[in-house]
Amino acid sequence: MKIVRVRTDSGSVVYGAQQDGGSILKLEGDIFGDFEVSGEAVSGELLAPIEATGVFCVGLNYRAHAEETGAELPKHPILFMKGINAVTDPGAPIVLPRSLESTMVDYECELAVVIGKAAKNVSRADALRYVLGYTCANDVSARDWQKHGGGGQWCRGKTFDTFCPLGPVLVTPDEIPDPNGLAISTTLNGEVLQSSNTSDMIFDIPTIIEFLSGSTTLLPGTVIITGTPAGVGMGRTPYIWMQPGDTVTIEIEKIGKLTNPVVAEEV
Repeated sequence: MKIVRVRTDSGSVVYGAQQDGGSILKLEGDIFGDFEVSGEAVSGELLAPIEATGVFCVGLNYRAHAEETGAELPKHPILFMKGINAVTDPGAPIVLPRSLESTMVDYECELAVVIGKAAKNVSRADALRYVLGYTCANDVSARDWQKHGGGGQWCRGKTFDTFCPLGPVLVTPDEIPDPNGLAISTTLNGEVLQSSNTSDMIFDIPTIIEFLSGSTTLLPGTVIITGTPAGVGMGRTPYIWMQPGDTVTIEIEKIGKLTNPVVAEEV
């Protein structure tokens, strides 16, 4: 099933099941419990497909990306977080910071995992049973604040408003039995800059869930973004930074395309 979240023409926000032809049928019940597809058609603006309760992020999780940054392969998943303020919708603008200015804003295509039920001390063998679904994410990163202005922490450069686009749909695990075999890419202004496969992850999805849930409760609605492959702007010569007027698209096999325009913050 492809789950979407929609702001209807009347202003209400509902979950729906996207059909093969693109139409949407309203979901009835609890998205984190029992729900079913109704016969009621809905339409409106697509939102991020989940109302996130938290955003956990894994860094340096693709072998080729670690190589392009000159980093050693990590022994454990590298964890940082984004505020839920960073989550934004398909088609909504990525806003380049101007009040706390950044001139080095990068794209990062990532597979996002959404937790569907409370998970604590989950074993790797059981980890995928806690997954509600998968979606596309763009881990937008202000490299100047990440590398030089964050006091050694990554969060400042990662958690500006709009720095975590999600969508367009949340695909349930029955349609993606192996999340570590998906083609993933970034296209900026029509040019493919990242092209890889989630099989290049250093830590696969079950291992990440096992690690993050260790002595820690992952609440329903927790979003885990799982690292980016090689080809980021920071890894290129010359560097490529997103600019006002750009359009960036994240595409993941079996999920679809997440496209966002880029604008400058109005100050």
